[in-house]
Amino acid sequence: MQEPLLGAEGPDYDTFEKPPSPGDRARVGALQNKRVFLATFAAVLGNFSFGYALVYTSPVIPALEHSLDPDLHLTKSQASWFGSVFTLGAAAGGLSAMILNDLLGRKLSIMFSAVPSAAGYALMAGAHGLWMLLLGRMLTGFAGGLTAACIPVYVSEIAPPGVRGALGATPQLMAVFGSLSLYALGLLLPWRWLAVAGEAPVLVMILLLSFMPNSPRFLLSRGRDEEALRALAWLRGTDADVHWEFEQIQDNVRRQSSRVSWAEARAPHVCRPIAVALLMRLLQQLTGITPILVYLQSIFDSTAVLLPPKDDAAIVGAVRLLSVLIAALTMDLAGRKVLLFVSGYAMGWGPITWLLMSEVLPLRARGVASGLCVLASWLTAFVLTKSFLPVVSAFGLQVPFFFFAAICLVSLVFTGCCVPETKGRSLEQIESFFRTGRRSFLR
Repeated sequence: MQEPLLGAEGPDYDTFEKPPSPGDRARVGALQNKRVFLATFAAVLGNFSFGYALVYTSPVIPALEHSLDPDLHLTKSQASWFGSVFTLGAAAGGLSAMILNDLLGRKLSIMFSAVPSAAGYALMAGAHGLWMLLLGRMLTGFAGGLTAACIPVYVSEIAPPGVRGALGATPQLMAVFGSLSLYALGLLLPWRWLAVAGEAPVLVMILLLSFMPNSPRFLLSRGRDEEALRALAWLRGTDADVHWEFEQIQDNVRRQSSRVSWAEARAPHVCRPIAVALLMRLLQQLTGITPILVYLQSIFDSTAVLLPPKDDAAIVGAVRLLSVLIAALTMDLAGRKVLLFVSGYAMGWGPITWLLMSEVLPLRARGVASGLCVLASWLTAFVLTKSFLPVVSAFGLQVPFFFFAAICLVSLVFTGCCVPETKGRSLEQIESFFRTGRRSFLR
């Protein structure tokens, strides 16, 4: 019987798994290194700020619709702009990430996002007119779009394969925690102080990231080999033997030292993973999650629920947080595709699309492609968020929700046909699969 090709030698197969060796067991032990988790926590504070800023309008729009200040009173049309302009800023942030991700690196790009984020919160906290509110929303949206493209890539590149699923879910986990924090503080604070409170996680993120290393893969792509080795050794721990892993990453980076040209981008092993990531991001937005979260309290206002809308919004935030936490704990056990099939948004399409985007994109195009995915995602979110309130006013809540349900069915078909299982695989193995098309990789 012919031996399978998984063990064959050659440039396309040398990253596949080999029998455990003492060095492998040492690497497994190094997965518990706390520095990886510290670096991940420092980065995903940007996602906390993103989730906080995204749903900022949920309690603020009802408050401003009843404001006695004529300069701040919102009409339905103005409220739709206040809710949706965040997504335009996020699209611009995703576009800038296509350049900054590879120019500054993942870590510095995340740190740069603190500038528009802090400025945006300051504008909204001191707003004396609609233009300050809209500009503040756009700036915080820009920061959110930038971090949405940079943080998943940074986390996936510093995380070992054994915990990459759990760590890859932390951006979504922190974004949901940020949203829940906004809903909870909305029960206690007036809308201006909600903006002031948004400054705190931004400042903590900058402080912590200042002490964290850059991605070893990014450093190697810039020829900074010694710095990359030091970064990997710091992340894995001083007692870990990182040379095998370093050589694997170095070999992969050398084979992809140049950027992808437009001609190469048409090759199946490049365009296919980009198409999978892009379509997942589009379908994620078309499920309606952004307009639902942005207008959550207003949605509850128009229904016959028993609890006050503010309390309902906080309950939704708590359920989302619990669901994402379960996904983070089970993703490396159950697998990505299983959760996409059997779970709701918060356990499946919420965290997993962020993780898969960072896992499947080829290294040579990862910075640009992640920015493209975020750009397309947030342009879609803008169309949905801007049109949501007018559609509800004209046809009622049932019409957009029937549309969102239909998209969920399409997403199931897409998952079964096009999404690979990446559980337990290194980024180099995933890339090798798209290059060779070996179906046995998915088993």
